[in-house]
Amino acid sequence: MIDSIYADIKRSFQSGNVLTRIIIVNVAVFVVYNLVNVFTFHGSGGQVSTVFEFIQSLLVLPSAPGKLLTRFWTIITYMFTHLGFFHILWNMLLLYWFGRIIGDFLGDRRVLPLYLLSGIFGGLLFLAMDHILPTGSHGGAVLQGASGAVMGLMVAAATLSPDYTMSLILVGPVKIKYIAGVLFFLSVIGTTGGNAGGEFAHIGGALFGMLYILQLRRGMDLTDGLQKLFSTEINIAKPQPKKKAPLKVVHHKKDTPTVEIHQDRLDTILDKIKQVGYDNLTAEEKDYLNEVSKS
Repeated sequence: MIDSIYADIKRSFQSGNVLTRIIIVNVAVFVVYNLVNVFTFHGSGGQVSTVFEFIQSLLVLPSAPGKLLTRFWTIITYMFTHLGFFHILWNMLLLYWFGRIIGDFLGDRRVLPLYLLSGIFGGLLFLAMDHILPTGSHGGAVLQGASGAVMGLMVAAATLSPDYTMSLILVGPVKIKYIAGVLFFLSVIGTTGGNAGGEFAHIGGALFGMLYILQLRRGMDLTDGLQKLFSTEINIAKPQPKKKAPLKVVHHKKDTPTVEIHQDRLDTILDKIKQVGYDNLTAEEKDYLNEVSKS
């Protein structure tokens, strides 16, 4: 049975899109993380085992500067680390719903970079607020969970297409701008509670998601560097095909502003989505957006 489950997961990881892979990695880390917590010795009085403490220290983001310098990778690993079941459940559901919107509108290649940068921005705001605010722990807190990264994708989707409608159980059709707005509001008022650090990570991720779409409309893709990096890594990992005869090169006139026209049209469509929603695009505009997402 275990071999069959492993084969299914492996097949899903290899054949799935980038969103599927992010979810699989999060779930896999969650399972291993919790199994270590359950099966390592807890000692008398329910104390946490030193084995689990050590593994946890390698994954979660510490606010103590000394620890952060020696565990700099935790600015990435923390957003793949969950301990509570409902924590990962809601994060993965929101990631799936809103990650699909980003993938459909902007292309799958932007999903992982946006996820990572939103999580990093959220982690940095958590670190700053923990030391700046009088109520902060000033180096005694840690952060884990994908909430900041997920908030980035959610707010990016809501900024891109605010009138896109989702059907919620017991509620019915709701525009995603209201979903994102409510969750952002809850994060803001939650900064006065016991999970203030986590709420600031949510806010940081959300702000980056909004900033990303606003900059994208101005022609600047903040994920471009990571896209090129991941593309290079994938090309290196793949076996190189044999060289073929060069293709025929077609020269365009110098005064043909190909890139400018492409960007202007994309900006126009994105503005139309913001105003009237994706469903009100023409068939030609939807086809064009689909082609751009594959480029």
